[in-house]
Amino acid sequence: MTHSTRILLGVNIDHVATLRQARGTRYPDPVKAALDAEEAGADGITVHLREDRRHIQERDVLLLKDVLQTRMNFEMGVTEDMLAFAERIRPAHICLVPETRQELTTEGGLDVAGQEGRIKAV
Repeated sequence: MTHSTRILLGVNIDHVATLRQARGTRYPDPVKAALDAEEAGADGITVHLREDRRHIQERDVLLLKDVLQTRMNFEMGVTEDMLAFAERIRPAHICLVPETRQELTTEGGLDVAGQEGRIKAV
């Protein structure tokens, strides 16, 4: 099977950060989890920097930018701040996701038709 025909594996490390934040400690470390996933064969790492920074922190994303050997898939809300951050880190992929502060984790999909103007502006 050639690289272009095989299915690529992306590993989302957000819940590692969720555990760290819930514990109020420096562990488990999502950056280490990402490196472990790469070493185990992952083709990319997915990370969602929420506007409220409740899980993944900017520091995590900046460290990942420097150490990842594969692709970063950066999930982000549709905001000017997130766009500016994405332009700064230049990930391989960006995935626009809906965010509301009331949800514990991302639920549902992005209402592209309902937010067309906002998405075009960003």
